[in-house]
Amino acid sequence: MGPLLTQEVHETLRAAARAGVPTVECSLDLDRTTTRVEVDAEGWIWRGQRFPYLKACKDRTIYHWVDATFAPAARFTTSLIKLVPTEWGPPTFEIDGIKMLPTARVSPYADAERKVGLIQPRGKVILDTCGGLGYFAAWCLQGEARHVLSYEKNPDVLWLRSLNPWSPASDDRLTLTAGDIGEQIAALPSESVDAVLHDPPRFGIAGELYAQAFYDQLARVLKRHGKLFHYTGTPNKLTSGRDVPNEVAKRLRQAGFVTELVGDGVLAVKK
Repeated sequence: MGPLLTQEVHETLRAAARAGVPTVECSLDLDRTTTRVEVDAEGWIWRGQRFPYLKACKDRTIYHWVDATFAPAARFTTSLIKLVPTEWGPPTFEIDGIKMLPTARVSPYADAERKVGLIQPRGKVILDTCGGLGYFAAWCLQGEARHVLSYEKNPDVLWLRSLNPWSPASDDRLTLTAGDIGEQIAALPSESVDAVLHDPPRFGIAGELYAQAFYDQLARVLKRHGKLFHYTGTPNKLTSGRDVPNEVAKRLRQAGFVTELVGDGVLAVKK
């Protein structure tokens, strides 16, 4: 994987060059590791290759090296999908400016660790319904899950995942399917998974993943006493008073779960 630049790292390199410092230690993989870089007035050298300074380096943008230049880690097909740096290191991503992972008070990677801990992944087959950048899957693998079945329907998100050093590497215990779980869940055998992690886009974007029919399917594929964590957040609570977590909990109970509100979501156990 080539170097990844943020405004903060780029300024560190430029500042060292202006000060006449020949080398600087920084991270070129979003704080996953640190490395030593040679700098001068014209650019910088890493792993024997010379790279230029950017003419303009924007905030809230991650740049990757492609075709002998730095380009934003972003694509626009039907939506603008963009990898976004955080103060924590592990990035989040946005779709049309809407942040997909929480970052205000915690690293999105650490947030995923907490949520995965709720379903106790050790030895389990886990359904990861909306894979995103793969942070749930990464923590399931670190938690010694037996297998993770992960689905992500957006090819641009999968492309971001290929650039992100915090996304999980290839692993025999991880099956990543480029597909819509709302369509593909019907093909999964009944009682074939031990736990479920469900982190869908907000209701206005993917309302079908909050529907009773989909929750019934989750109950079908989950083994008895299996755990499910459903991220909901609290969208529209301030503007309309809508209580999405309790709406979700009610539908999950109708599907055969015992539920409790935990943090920013619903933890459910199949009866």
